Amino acid sequence: SGLSQEAGSVEQLSLHCAEGSLEWLYPMGALRLRLAPRLPPTTAAVKGGSPWHVTACIKPTGTFRGAQLYLEREGVLELLLPEAPRPRARCFSWLPQEKVALFLQATPHPDISRRIAAFRYELWGDWLARPALPAASLGAEGACRPCNDTEVLMAVCTSDFVIRGSIQSVSNDVELQESIIGVSATRIHRQKFPLFQAGGRPGWPMGSIRTPLRCGVKPGPGTFLFTGWLHFGEAWLSCAPRYQDFQRIYEGAQRARQNPCEFPVD
Repeated sequence: SGLSQEAGSVEQLSLHCAEGSLEWLYPMGALRLRLAPRLPPTTAAVKGGSPWHVTACIKPTGTFRGAQLYLEREGVLELLLPEAPRPRARCFSWLPQEKVALFLQATPHPDISRRIAAFRYELWGDWLARPALPAASLGAEGACRPCNDTEVLMAVCTSDFVIRGSIQSVSNDVELQESIIGVSATRIHRQKFPLFQAGGRPGWPMGSIRTPLRCGVKPGPGTFLFTGWLHFGEAWLSCAPRYQDFQRIYEGAQRARQNPCEFPVD
């Protein structure tokens, strides 16, 4: 709470967890949040390759008020979230040896009405073998590119969810620049959280998967194998081959003994 702070004070905090949230009631003064995720010992560099990067994503609540959030990189400030921002994620990356922090500064208001500057955050590194998140702020050029055979096999083995099903609807959120794909699941191979639940056809769970609006997803017939990642509790699409194409890819890799994992194929 800012009520325990003096007007010109700066309170120092460290964020060590891979994900979490922060709520600042009655913002007063400023908070400096040092981003210090617990990194595996191999993150300094890959022998003969490029060094690892750390990535953070910040998503404000819909009621974010009373402060502005800046990225502080090597002593230079960059505005990430103005007061009353749109509730969309902002992401950025840095090298482990770079000095990076978030600077949350209260904005002056003549009244003392209750304001809350609150956001959720996620921290991770590219050592997780996770593809670039499809958030528009990441500028992931490959977010709309169809996956090749190797990427399909890795996605099936490592994704947060693997769902066999069909597209029931596609709706577009122009403000957030996202498309929401309504999926009816015929089989749930894996889901870390109950993203798909009963509510469609008898015994067929329903759920939604997001993808950037610029990818231009359209509804179409057929059965697909949807894979992807959780991003702030929402499912984001990674690879989605037609199921018969996945069967061909998997069986070919199986004959060549190049499958990264075992997967049940009908």
